[in-house]
Amino acid sequence: MTDSKYFTTTKKGEIFELKAELNSDKKEKKKEAVKKVIASMTVGKDVSALFPDVVNCMQTDNLELKKLVYLYLMNYAKSQPDMAIMAVNTFVKDCEDPNPLIRALAVRTMGCIRVDKITEYLCEPLRKCLKDEDPYVRKTAAVCVAKLHDINAQLVEDQGFLDTLKDLISDSNPMVVANAVAALSEIAESHPSSNLLDLNPQSINKLLTALNECTEWGQIFILDCLANYMPKDDREAQSICERVTPRLSHANSAVVLSAVKVLMKFMEMLSKDLDYYGTLLKKLAPPLVTLLSAEPELQYVALRNINLIVQKRPEILKHEMKVFFVKYNDPIYVKLEKLDIMIRLASQANIAQVLAELKEYATEVDVDFVRKAVRAIGRCAIKVEQSAERCVSTLLDLIQTKVNYVVQEAIVVIKDIFRKYPNKYESVIATLCENLDSLDEPEARAAMIWIVGEYAERIDNADELLESFLEGFHDESTQVQLQLLTAIVKLFLKKPTETQELVQQVLSLATQDSDNPDLRDRGYIYWRLLSTDPVAAKEVVLAEKPLISEETDLIEPTLLDELICYIGTLASVYHKPPSAFVEGGRGVVHKSLPPRTASSESTESPETAPAGAPSGDQPDVIPAQGDLLGDLLNLDLGPPVSGPPLAASSIQMGAVDLLGGGLDSLIGDTNFGVPPAAAAAPARLGAPISSGLSDLFDLTSGVGTLSGSYVAPKAVWLPAMKAKGLEISGTFTRQVGSISMDLQLTNKALQVMTDFAIQFNRNSFGLAPAAPLQVHAPLSPNQTVEISLPLNTVGSVMKMEPLNNLQVAVKNNIDVFYFSTLYPLHVLFVEDGKMDRQMFLATWKDIPNENEAQFQIRDCPLNTEAASGKLQSSNIFTIAKRNVEGQDMLYQSLKLTNGIWVLAELRIQPGNPSFMLSLKCRAPEVSQHVYQAYETILKN
Repeated sequence: MTDSKYFTTTKKGEIFELKAELNSDKKEKKKEAVKKVIASMTVGKDVSALFPDVVNCMQTDNLELKKLVYLYLMNYAKSQPDMAIMAVNTFVKDCEDPNPLIRALAVRTMGCIRVDKITEYLCEPLRKCLKDEDPYVRKTAAVCVAKLHDINAQLVEDQGFLDTLKDLISDSNPMVVANAVAALSEIAESHPSSNLLDLNPQSINKLLTALNECTEWGQIFILDCLANYMPKDDREAQSICERVTPRLSHANSAVVLSAVKVLMKFMEMLSKDLDYYGTLLKKLAPPLVTLLSAEPELQYVALRNINLIVQKRPEILKHEMKVFFVKYNDPIYVKLEKLDIMIRLASQANIAQVLAELKEYATEVDVDFVRKAVRAIGRCAIKVEQSAERCVSTLLDLIQTKVNYVVQEAIVVIKDIFRKYPNKYESVIATLCENLDSLDEPEARAAMIWIVGEYAERIDNADELLESFLEGFHDESTQVQLQLLTAIVKLFLKKPTETQELVQQVLSLATQDSDNPDLRDRGYIYWRLLSTDPVAAKEVVLAEKPLISEETDLIEPTLLDELICYIGTLASVYHKPPSAFVEGGRGVVHKSLPPRTASSESTESPETAPAGAPSGDQPDVIPAQGDLLGDLLNLDLGPPVSGPPLAASSIQMGAVDLLGGGLDSLIGDTNFGVPPAAAAAPARLGAPISSGLSDLFDLTSGVGTLSGSYVAPKAVWLPAMKAKGLEISGTFTRQVGSISMDLQLTNKALQVMTDFAIQFNRNSFGLAPAAPLQVHAPLSPNQTVEISLPLNTVGSVMKMEPLNNLQVAVKNNIDVFYFSTLYPLHVLFVEDGKMDRQMFLATWKDIPNENEAQFQIRDCPLNTEAASGKLQSSNIFTIAKRNVEGQDMLYQSLKLTNGIWVLAELRIQPGNPSFMLSLKCRAPEVSQHVYQAYETILKN
């Protein structure tokens, strides 16, 4: 009979009977009783009253019985801590049992009993087990250290268990090595500042040797550990890649993804000229393809990871389009993900294949999938110019099917095709207008209204069509109302005589009868423009639109780099950094890819530029049109102004400021930046707008020449009394992109000093001397010498506390001296930290609100222009400014040397010396130091 019989009894007085059986002399009866106790415990009965009787059964040689008793102990030790102490002696005894299985069982159970009173008694047995002759016991003990650390971290550190764990990395048994790595990684995760896994080439070599012989989960721990290592050069990176590559053929998909993560990370350091680089690209494709033959859930995880890989390195899978074709029995979540990757891989070479496939999908029964397929056809048209004509005819065929949701999606994407290829496909407008009555979704209605307004001169009855939408104006969604307002104003500017009544009707609906502030503001601006200066209105509203870019849903490059470091984890499935969804006390370490080698950077051609890297002549990316805020009027975004703009182009720029709303209105404000004289003069509306808006983003004009970032006065870093007469003062500077440490060495001793050298410890931003410390002549007593030591940021990285702490060692002929200093973060603000306006908007919305930090800068008597100028000279760039209720708002961006972007909003109330600063960043731990940099720059 099976053990299920133990779960079927529900007698009364059972506890009393069990007590008697547990104290029986017969071994078999005892075992039966313990099984019954465990069964009762499993179904939720309280059998804690039997604790002393069960603990008595521990004294046995029977392994099965011992396991059962230990199971009971783990469950009830927390509620009966005083009783649990009775079991300690048996644990200690079992840890010295001749049978290694019992020793391991004892040490495993000890780690699971989370009772402080017992913990200290377990240190001795654990120490013995960590040095046990049997590898099975050692590997179990290694995991026990991590569990113990979770209960009492201080105890583990005091007892020296962490050092023993580090020694186990050199163990002869691969499973022990894997468990030691797993335990250390677990501990390091909960204490990000502790440098436990101090990896060096020797320990990496041991890990790679163990990798071939571990179990699959052991391999995953080792590969994850390797991914956190920073090779010292491209040769070491290549050697690690060569030894990790065989893992790609492993049967376990988790091992494959962990290996892909290591290779994707270290490929950053390899030059693209290397033959090995090309070989590695070829080797990465087959394992990723193989993952797609697994069950749907695994396929989905693989596809989410492939989505990231394709954005980073599309060349890996460019020949594998067919594996992403959808199968009829794929679940919808797999279908949608495959579709996304198909569009990312679409190119001139495979577009015919892709289009035939997408047309097939558009006739499926699954509504969501069909919608996405139709949208995909539009994205292909925008991405691959040669295919645009075929895409448009495919979309027209689909419109002829008269399937409501297909027609609506097709109209939405045709609007985008018109934006990408003006004056090419407008002949299809008549077909679109036939389907006007069937549109019931806001996005499709908005798209159709835009088409009617934009091409009103080609549509004879445009006024009738728009009037039909106007009848139910208040029932429409905001998106449609905004679009309708703009379309009717466009129509009026094109056919003023016939539509005067219509425009007055829509303006009064928008301004007087609406309670939506965005709609009201836009209505008032149009009203004033039209009433003050119709010519200026025409130049603003009918300005030429910029072309749209194909990839509007790319992940921001810095976030993509971080997610590549998390391949094979939840972050890669959510496409969010861990800090966005991990809560609790565990510190989440922000990871980033290693810096590219110089040789590989120079060879990067425009064709192979990583996805998401803006190339020089690409049009600006506008946010996806589904996002209303980002698209309040994606129709009227002007291109960025460069140089002294003409009146027309500055008016066209103005469109974005006038018509923006919500967060987008941060892109500009008509009253800001207008010279007082121009503002005061009652000139035509065109002139002040032109001067104001052209000024708005050409911010350098008001700043004057850049004079390098602020330099703090030198401070004494190492007093003479602590360094045998050598006094070191210094400061940090940044001039034209290079950082230096300006030192003043003074000899206050009685002997000559020579042979100077300097070294930095690892630090948060990889600061390191870029050249030796050169003191050309011996330093005589009472002599002072000034030296500028160039620095770079390619040194080893380790998170310091505080973040900007730098530990320095200086050697001379007398001794070696150590000191630490804090460097101001603004020396790490790079010159290309000015973010594109649209990218700023998208990034600000994308960074979670919990990453926003607010600070107050007191006693700062500067006005807005002076503050902006000061900050710009330290590479804090103002992207836009506006005035809200008398407060000046500056929207700013800066970029650190390690690629972290920080976005800022600085509020300045004229006459009030206190500024409010809001910072948003994906690595919130830098915000405090960025605020200190703001304060330092503004107050000096």
